[in-house]
Amino acid sequence: MNSEFTIAVHSLALLANLPDHMASSEHIAKNVCTNPARIRKIMSNLRKHGFVRTKEGIGGGYILDADPQEVNLAQIYRAVSSGTLKPHWCTGDPQDACVVSSKMHCVMDQIFNEAEVHYTKYLEGITIQSVLDRIKQP
Repeated sequence: MNSEFTIAVHSLALLANLPDHMASSEHIAKNVCTNPARIRKIMSNLRKHGFVRTKEGIGGGYILDADPQEVNLAQIYRAVSSGTLKPHWCTGDPQDACVVSSKMHCVMDQIFNEAEVHYTKYLEGITIQSVLDRIKQP
């Protein structure tokens, strides 16, 4: 899992909390506790997927372009982090005579693929609005 997913959810929840208001990358970055360049990269991806709109210049920034009650975390995960549950490296050697070493990579791929399916299904039940509602609970 990478942090882009968490940053994207945080940013969209912040924008949902500011309906009809623009937020600059600097404002979002300060709220998220990261740098504006990283926010701009993630927000560019979110814009490509229709979650936000942008306006350049003075008074510009990002505004939510989707209904927070309709956008679920699985959609965001697919947009910014799909496939990140599986690590880039796996133990074992497919050429090894040892049955464990030679099959570990294949078995772990299957496990991570199944986990991704279950994780995405779980995220489908959580919307940006429900995240914001949890934040606002006393």
